[in-house]
Amino acid sequence: MSQSPDLPTTPKGELAIRVLAMPADTNANGDIFGGWLLGQMDMAGEITVSKVSKSRCVTVAVDAMSFRKPVYVGDVVGIYVDVLRVGNTSVAVSIEAWALRRNETESILVTQGKFTYVAIDDAGSPRVIAKQASAQ
Repeated sequence: MSQSPDLPTTPKGELAIRVLAMPADTNANGDIFGGWLLGQMDMAGEITVSKVSKSRCVTVAVDAMSFRKPVYVGDVVGIYVDVLRVGNTSVAVSIEAWALRRNETESILVTQGKFTYVAIDDAGSPRVIAKQASAQ
């Protein structure tokens, strides 16, 4: 299955998680729920941002989501995260979901979006991200 010319052919960022799409994750049409995929992307972002901020973090914004292709049962979905900006208390990332279909050898971009997370302390209040944590 070839990618359409307007879609990238390689992921941007680092692989944060890989997961197998299962029948329990489908909608009435048999496709994987967009909400399931969004949740996987959010988890991948949190994993990456926690490493960058060296603390707990919470999602504060999801912007510019583009669901480009469906995800099917049996697809192996790789979620890639690219850090865009590290602020005082927040981290903005670009997240891409790539699906490897059964019997295929190349992954295709299925979903992408921009997420913003805020580092928090034990009380749930925003905390400053240490300068050395933001240097990658």
